Amino acid sequence: MQYDPVKRRLGVVFNSTPFLRKVFYKLLDLLLLRAWHIHRELRRWAADKRDQELAIYDAGAGFGQYSYWLSSLSRKWRITAIDVKEEQVADCNAFFGRIGRPQVQFEVGDVTRFQRPDTFELVVCVDVMEHILEDEAALRCYSTSLKPGGMLIISTPSDQGGSDVHDEGEGSFIEEHVRDGYNIDDIRAKALRNGFSRVEARYSYGAPGKVSWRLSMKWPLLMLGTSKLFFIVLPFYYVIAYPIAFVLNCLDVRMDHATGTGLIVKAWK
Repeated sequence: MQYDPVKRRLGVVFNSTPFLRKVFYKLLDLLLLRAWHIHRELRRWAADKRDQELAIYDAGAGFGQYSYWLSSLSRKWRITAIDVKEEQVADCNAFFGRIGRPQVQFEVGDVTRFQRPDTFELVVCVDVMEHILEDEAALRCYSTSLKPGGMLIISTPSDQGGSDVHDEGEGSFIEEHVRDGYNIDDIRAKALRNGFSRVEARYSYGAPGKVSWRLSMKWPLLMLGTSKLFFIVLPFYYVIAYPIAFVLNCLDVRMDHATGTGLIVKAWK
């Protein structure tokens, strides 16, 4: 079973009104441990920048979850969000227009080709690199589009089972991955040879995160993929499971991990 189709079906349900879409974003922020890690890094980046007029590039924006979160931090930031899916881009532009955030603009584009030289102070790339065969082309485009001193932040699976693949021949729990995950040294080297002067990479989804992922995401989505009747059971499940997952997420974000199934990469031009 793959969880992306279930996530899309949930997105359709929550997209019926702007209020429900905001609820959907909030649920993703609470449930997805990668969002906890990304938010932590973005808060650090934004600490002294909320009053500045800055340009941000959301590369492979998907549902627009991170564009929404960033636009909530400052109205002065101009956010350009790129995705390959025309229908999703149109949907996101309509939503952000309805909630009065014209500073966020979505465009149809390919992250391996999209470039705006020396334009952005920040590039955010979450759950994208593992879907791209020509990943070094994407990295070159990111570095070209950043201003000198600008930062790229990436969240992507590691090669330590990041696509929930554990045995030889076993398929990914996540659809459309072109690689099961990145070696931490490999992604550092790729960034350095494609326009970045400094790279920091660390593991996420360590021991606490692996358990939290199963409790808060994998098992519930497997149940939903089995039968829609589990929508009725789900709230009761989370009453029990989420407090445990919350504590595990807190631990995962605060701990240094010798290994993990996710990677958080920061690179500076």
